[in-house]
Amino acid sequence: MASPLFLGIDTGGTYTDAVLFRENEGVVAKAKSLTTRHDLALGIGGAVKSVLAQSGVEPGKIALVSLSTTLATNALVEGQGGRAALVMIGFGPDDLTRGGLSEALGADPVIHLPGGHDVHGNETPLNMEALEQRLPQLASAVSSFAVAGYFAVRNPAHEIRVRDKIRELSHLPVTCSHELSSRLGGPRRALTTLLNARLVSIIDRLISSAEVFLSDCCIAAPLMVVRGDGALISASEARLRPIETILSGPAASLVGARYLTGLDSAVVSDIGGTTTDVAVLNDGRPKLAEEGAHVGGYRTMVEAVALRTYGLGGDSEVHIDDRGLEARYSLGPRRILPLSLSAFAHEETVIPVLERQLRASHPGRHDGRFALRTGLPATLSETLQDQERAVYARLGDKPVPLNDLLIMNSQKAVLDRLVSYGLVHICGITPSDALHVLGRQSQWSADAARLGLEIAARRKDGSGRPIAASAEALAEKIVSRLTRQSAEAILKTCLMEDGADTIDPATSPVVDHVLRRLPGIVRFSVGLDRPLIGLGASAPVYYPAIAAALGTESVIPEDADVANAIGAVVGQVRATAVVTVTSPEEGRFVVMGGGEIFAVIGEDRALEMARERARLVVIEKARAEGADEIVLSLHEELDAPEIEGARKLVEARIFANATGRPRIAMR
Repeated sequence: MASPLFLGIDTGGTYTDAVLFRENEGVVAKAKSLTTRHDLALGIGGAVKSVLAQSGVEPGKIALVSLSTTLATNALVEGQGGRAALVMIGFGPDDLTRGGLSEALGADPVIHLPGGHDVHGNETPLNMEALEQRLPQLASAVSSFAVAGYFAVRNPAHEIRVRDKIRELSHLPVTCSHELSSRLGGPRRALTTLLNARLVSIIDRLISSAEVFLSDCCIAAPLMVVRGDGALISASEARLRPIETILSGPAASLVGARYLTGLDSAVVSDIGGTTTDVAVLNDGRPKLAEEGAHVGGYRTMVEAVALRTYGLGGDSEVHIDDRGLEARYSLGPRRILPLSLSAFAHEETVIPVLERQLRASHPGRHDGRFALRTGLPATLSETLQDQERAVYARLGDKPVPLNDLLIMNSQKAVLDRLVSYGLVHICGITPSDALHVLGRQSQWSADAARLGLEIAARRKDGSGRPIAASAEALAEKIVSRLTRQSAEAILKTCLMEDGADTIDPATSPVVDHVLRRLPGIVRFSVGLDRPLIGLGASAPVYYPAIAAALGTESVIPEDADVANAIGAVVGQVRATAVVTVTSPEEGRFVVMGGGEIFAVIGEDRALEMARERARLVVIEKARAEGADEIVLSLHEELDAPEIEGARKLVEARIFANATGRPRIAMR
């Protein structure tokens, strides 16, 4: 009897992948479609329709749909997301300097309110006057709110009151810090909450697009989303906590890599259009980041796989420094639209401009580069400043040459802000264009790629010579640079795993000596103790050379191009809950976490109440996250030192864990 049919979807920065999968059969069909950021349903629809057509499967027979995505990760790496206001309860301005919060906040508004709680959940009175005064103005200037209260993980009452007031007066999405993490560390919890608020609109659009398309296709199956730790979560919960989907795509790729190769010990590197994600498999399981996911320069409190995400991929921006005697190249971290892709969609606009720029006797400052709107809803541009609105108004849905768009030097910074808001795409040369010139990719416009690289190749270095003799020569330099930066990224991740994080492969002369294989009296070499699993559509192009540079073998599975989508359907639902017991005075105990605070007389009674609370909370949470056939486990951490010969409970933490397969539609 055939096992249930699952549909896995991975929405990446460049491609959306889809697979049909059965546990007793594996991959039934797979397909790719370009990710359409302005309307994600189009990319999802293209991939899903293709796998359905290949397989001949009736949509109504699909029992589960699971979605992994790099959209949240890419947004943080590229500095994108909606504008959010941060409300800090019981914190002072000095707290903004901790945990990277000030850097993450940038120019977004912040409000400080008196209030908060102590370690035992006792309150300092809350005063919302400053919030009520600023809410009318902020409601039209931001797209969401983040609320973080002092010791809110012990008592969330003030966060809840502020949340309800904001929703009442603004009707905008609000994220509270206690909803995301039960760990102490106010500023970093506030940072995580702020990032979550910025991501709400991005993930909501993705899930809504998927739901609309699935409904139109008559696929009536539960929709799950991959979390950053590789577990699955219901779509409704992912909408509320989109920050948990950062590293969703990489986590799914690790699960997929393990399934596809059967390897228990390996380094896994997944190259996409925007990012490269690197992690280590030990004993068949990815390690979880003990201190929280690190993405885009931010250390969050989100539980996720221990991996490093680098702004390096097939669509990475190519930077050429021609000021020295020899040109230097670097890639990323920003993703731009490849010229080959831009011309594929807008040939009549892009090709003539590139041809004219190539014929010109004097090069323009921004030759080979264009800009166009991403197609996001117009409402997202309503909060733009005057300069931003002026530049944005000159753009449309067709590429505009930057030479024509940027009249003044100051407008370059304005354009970069529009890109960071997710409203504008920059088009230019990328590694994908280099592969088109070299004949290793062919899905888009090779003519545009060649013209773009010919324009760039004629730039002069400090000695007055062209930086490359031909488009092919420049393409080889770009491919070589991606190979080198990928090797550095993988090596850096492995060194950090070994505790040698003071060695930076990008700046180390010894590592440079090794990777360039320079001759010398002293012989240096490098080698990994396990194979390198290469994932991604371009994995066969890059990873054999990368593995050779790192002294190991490359393993590129047959379905490496859709490993994320496979990983999305072979995971489980996992939920956790933490209940804390403290003792503010002799014989009196306070039970906190998962709801109302209780004061209890007697340690045994308090601990038993905490265990029962943890069980109930985690089961309810697992069900909300889509679990079926739940398996429960508990463990405890007690701080109970001996003081003057007598044992005293200072704090007890009860951890409840629930796992289960996702609920499926019964056929």
